[in-house]
Amino acid sequence: MQPLKGLPLVDLQKRLSTKWRDFPHDVLPLPVAEMDFEIAEAIRTQLMEMLNRSDIGYLGSVPELSANLAAFMKRRWNWDVDVAQVFPATDVGVGMVEMSRMIVQPGDHIVVDSPVYHNFANWILELKCHIVDAPMIRHGLEYRLNLPLIEEAYKSGAKIHYLCNPQNPTGTVHTREELSALADLAKKYGVAVFSDEIHAPLTFKEHEFVPFLNVSETAREVGITVTAASKSWNIAGLKCATIITQNEKWLQTAKAMPPAVHWRSSLFGAFAAARAYESVEWLDACLETLDHNRKFLATLLAEKLPSVGYRIPDTSYLAWLDLTSLNLGENPAQALLERAKVALNAGATFSATHSQFVRLNFGTSPEILTEAIERIAAAIR
Repeated sequence: MQPLKGLPLVDLQKRLSTKWRDFPHDVLPLPVAEMDFEIAEAIRTQLMEMLNRSDIGYLGSVPELSANLAAFMKRRWNWDVDVAQVFPATDVGVGMVEMSRMIVQPGDHIVVDSPVYHNFANWILELKCHIVDAPMIRHGLEYRLNLPLIEEAYKSGAKIHYLCNPQNPTGTVHTREELSALADLAKKYGVAVFSDEIHAPLTFKEHEFVPFLNVSETAREVGITVTAASKSWNIAGLKCATIITQNEKWLQTAKAMPPAVHWRSSLFGAFAAARAYESVEWLDACLETLDHNRKFLATLLAEKLPSVGYRIPDTSYLAWLDLTSLNLGENPAQALLERAKVALNAGATFSATHSQFVRLNFGTSPEILTEAIERIAAAIR
């Protein structure tokens, strides 16, 4: 299969998703984590067949999802997933929150590692819990888990750790050794590790993604995985994620969740995800395109904005850019939206100490990437 091609801007501007409706047409929108590609043909066919027979009811039993997910996980990472321990949820956020409700009470502490996906904070707020931050160790633009700080956070009485695996926005893939040590700490202090693995299939081939539940028996004792096909196959709007357990205690916890966790998931989403996990050729073509784009972005920045800090990410389609040298004020993302008509995510939403950073989505065409960087370069002259 040929590498995927980003759609032309004129076609993208007809899309109805938030990425393309939140801004006027003169703005290039590169914040929202969705890609500018055509979806896999198997997913399109599945959805069209369902529409053609007006098959748009509620989601019931969907063994195809757990079976195809398990087959994909085994093939990709040699991870044996028990299909009886796979539970649908509307999306990763709902899965994290609803499973967390079974463990925490309002006022309890949940650990995060900043800079980290900004919706972690929103989910913790929804649970009426408190955030305990264990910021990652930073060496230049390299980020690693800070295990001593995590242990201090665990000692404080935290109940849950929200782990971004692999890490958004830094593009870090956690090592097996880090994850094993984390699992040991979690067992020692009685912490449940919720591993958000939504970006995992988009890990580039020179890096090893390690599913948290595949690290050790200890990880299976303390861990719960929440993931979805939505990021890797670009089907976020179809609304179906999965909660995965690999331990009797967490299995019973998942079974005790309200039935609505299942029923609020989407029929389209579940069957599209089932087809996605079979669409490996499309995924590999997508990775080839993203691999080109992450390196192309480095070339563009070196030519047009050489003072901007950028480490080519190990995973996904999100670039974490240090704009400190551009002197754009307290909110560089807002400044670039106004001056360059380029929309990016503000770094401060991922970490209070990263206000000079922005997150850029390079899951698009080289033409749109080039236009965005050229606009920014022109705006700072």
